[in-house]
Amino acid sequence: MTGDRNAVVRRTLGALGAVRTTPAPVTGALIAACCLIFAIGPASGLDPAYGTGSALLPAQRAYFRHWGVIPAELLTGAPRALLTPVTALFVHGSWVHLLGNMLFLYVFGAMTEERMGRVQFTLFYAGCGYLALLGYAAANAASGQTLVGASGAISAVLGAFLYLFPRARVTSLFPFLFFLPLRFPAWVVLPFWAALQWLAAGRAAQGPGVAYLAHVVGFALGFAFAWVRFGGRTRVRVTPAPASEGENQP
Repeated sequence: MTGDRNAVVRRTLGALGAVRTTPAPVTGALIAACCLIFAIGPASGLDPAYGTGSALLPAQRAYFRHWGVIPAELLTGAPRALLTPVTALFVHGSWVHLLGNMLFLYVFGAMTEERMGRVQFTLFYAGCGYLALLGYAAANAASGQTLVGASGAISAVLGAFLYLFPRARVTSLFPFLFFLPLRFPAWVVLPFWAALQWLAAGRAAQGPGVAYLAHVVGFALGFAFAWVRFGGRTRVRVTPAPASEGENQP
């Protein structure tokens, strides 16, 4: 199983146009932790102890309010509330929410971790994720809605990836082109993605788990960190590689 997984990783990263020489244990551990926490929580529907049907919804709401960020509470500075931007990074609201985030982290996290190093990547991920959620809370100070998910931290990974690997080619699906899979360099795809998040943030209504602004803040923080940290060094040059089965859209 390990050999098969490593082969998939190599194909995926090869499709992005880069060659990795070391594993990415932090990225793998983050994915494993998010999946495990989701599986044992009420949102997965796998644990009958939380109930089923109509009884499950109140359990989910209570779970999210306990572990998620509530802007109005976070900004009071209460000790427990100040910890929620950390716990919220490992809580997801649905299978689609979880799988979408983990796909992004799987594809973009490994190369970013290798470039930064394990310790620095861990601190970067947690710090940017915390600040992204804090930024969202500051912009929605009166909100009592809950916010969960690793999107802010993963958006920071995308921002750092853009600076570190701007020429890496990413396969994307564009709806206005009949969902044709097209390969573009990261400097085209990722800013386009960030612009969509910015536009969505301007139109989004408040709701649990809706945090486009956190995506924008995280992306900007990630790019800024990579710029400051690696600006004096030569960025990794990536040679485009042929498409393979391991590609995923961002």
